[in-house]
Amino acid sequence: MVFNTGAALLDAIVLSVVSRDEEGTYGYKITQEVRQAIEISESTLYPVLRRLQKDECLEVYDRECAGRNRRYYKLTEKGRAQLNLYEGEWMR
Repeated sequence: MVFNTGAALLDAIVLSVVSRDEEGTYGYKITQEVRQAIEISESTLYPVLRRLQKDECLEVYDRECAGRNRRYYKLTEKGRAQLNLYEGEWMR
């Protein structure tokens, strides 16, 4: 697999950001951290998060924060395996 600026690279960055917190993290924080690596809008990021959830790489849950629900994303075992694959490709 060769990385390009397409979906695989974006998936790898998102999975890496989400993997940093065992409890999971929320969309806005993911956007801010991904933007440290690549310029991305929220309208681009949220479809990626939904696709990774559909592919069973992320699990989603809601948590109350300041009287509102905040959606959190957490890496699954499948997501961890996919991230390890991306990291192996990156090292090569």
